[in-house]
Amino acid sequence: MATKKERLGRGLGDLINDGSTRKIKPIKSSDSSVQKVPITKISASPWQPRNTFESKALGELTDSIKLHGILQPLLVRKVGSKFELIAGERRFRAAQAALLSSVPVVIVKATDKNALELALIENLQREDLNAIEEAEGYALLLKKFNLTQEEVAKRVGKARASVANALRLLELPKEIRTYIIDGLLTVGHAKVLLAVENKKEQKLLAKRCIKEGLSVRMLERIIKKMEQAPRKPRAEKSDIPTEYLNTLSDELHQYFGTKVHITPSKTLSNGRKIKGSIEINFHNNEELDRLLSLVGYSSEL
Repeated sequence: MATKKERLGRGLGDLINDGSTRKIKPIKSSDSSVQKVPITKISASPWQPRNTFESKALGELTDSIKLHGILQPLLVRKVGSKFELIAGERRFRAAQAALLSSVPVVIVKATDKNALELALIENLQREDLNAIEEAEGYALLLKKFNLTQEEVAKRVGKARASVANALRLLELPKEIRTYIIDGLLTVGHAKVLLAVENKKEQKLLAKRCIKEGLSVRMLERIIKKMEQAPRKPRAEKSDIPTEYLNTLSDELHQYFGTKVHITPSKTLSNGRKIKGSIEINFHNNEELDRLLSLVGYSSEL
């Protein structure tokens, strides 16, 4: 089985060291590529795809940093006399909460596009992004840097179909996207909801999933049922007027002494005929013989 790193393809090290990505190179000091810089000189990345940070996990990381320090350096780029964070947002926030005065960093030369790619890849490898954040990161690469879906997929080490499917989630109403971010709906639910064209129906179904705890399979069945539109009744005309039909039924009931049901023949709008029928009830063989006698039938057997 392929490891997570193998599945993702190019990692942070690949993008930094790969000769094909010449714009991203560590700025090494005389001793090491890891340097200590004042935390006040580092600003958060405008390209950070991650918007939600779980407070409990962040608190635990802060406690760990207070005790052991930062074990993995942050990835930054130089912007003027200061630094802009590329990867390591959680460590940066936890270091601020731990009141550290300086933090270890690796400084790289990176364009805006490279910075976004690195931030995306780090979060994807750590599986830190929710599905909407991941999709928004891909969308930013597409729109801001005029990349194709195929190019985005290659840059982040994903299949093009995975990128395309992720981007489709952004077509959902904001209300449903929030449900996904909050963990109230799964990506599976979202993909099924995308099959519903009406946005209002999408919202109603999403709320129903949350309220009733519907599984993806249950949601699929509900939508399938909705799509099965009722058949339009065929235009047809009875060959016997209703009033005469009722009178005839009453007279036959009196004549035979049992219930008689008449289904009249009908004429469709295209001229085609549907045959009618007469149903006479009986309860035993003696009553059948009586009815046969009334219609003039005599068996010789």
